[in-house]
Amino acid sequence: MTDRSVLLQAFDTLLEPGRFRDYGPNGLQVEGKAAIGKIVSGVTASRALIEAAIAVDADAIFVHHGLFWRGHDGRVTGWMKQRLALLLAHDINLFAYHLPLDAHPVLGNNAQLGAKLGLKPQGTFGEQNLGVIGEAADGRAFADANELSAHVGQVLGRAVTCVDSGSGPIRRIAWCTGGAQGYFESAIAAGAQAFVTGEISEPQAHYARECGVSFLACGHHATERYGAPAVAAHVAGELGIAHEFIDIDNPA
Repeated sequence: MTDRSVLLQAFDTLLEPGRFRDYGPNGLQVEGKAAIGKIVSGVTASRALIEAAIAVDADAIFVHHGLFWRGHDGRVTGWMKQRLALLLAHDINLFAYHLPLDAHPVLGNNAQLGAKLGLKPQGTFGEQNLGVIGEAADGRAFADANELSAHVGQVLGRAVTCVDSGSGPIRRIAWCTGGAQGYFESAIAAGAQAFVTGEISEPQAHYARECGVSFLACGHHATERYGAPAVAAHVAGELGIAHEFIDIDNPA
């Protein structure tokens, strides 16, 4: 067992939330029991994840997408009431880290996605240096965007939306997990030949074709499945408590 305050300090020390301008509060979002013996990690603090954590007797939940975001009106009704009611009734702590979890250079979403895809980071770009740029760890170049897309799809186990710029072989690849389509122009400026992220909006298809840089939208959830379990497992191991990752399917 470990104390809630010790667990919070471990997460804060590792992820350094004070370094980031974020869209919501990082750290302990819902206070539960003081003594923690098991933590469940997941991508989003959905009702399904909370229910799954209750079923395995978790004392705490660690996620990337918490409950509270800038712009929410603060009323506890509907889905918010249902989630909070479950957490409070079962005295479960909720820890959430957004941009700090994306950015950790070894255990974060971007680092873990790059490792899964066999990419070697060589630099960062974009706002708060959240984007990563590099090359394949084995030094190879992908023949074109379609070959890269097939590789990413196979690793992630899902279809990829690919806008092929038609510019030929791809060596320099930029990536940023989740809804980072707004980083595309920064990736282009950083010298990328392809950009891998979770989502695509209407303008990015035009930028890809006009700038000669391919764009791959691989799923918001699909690209952000790896940071939360990596961080939670690391901290749980340090503190000698149990950890379990529960992946709630999400087509987004």
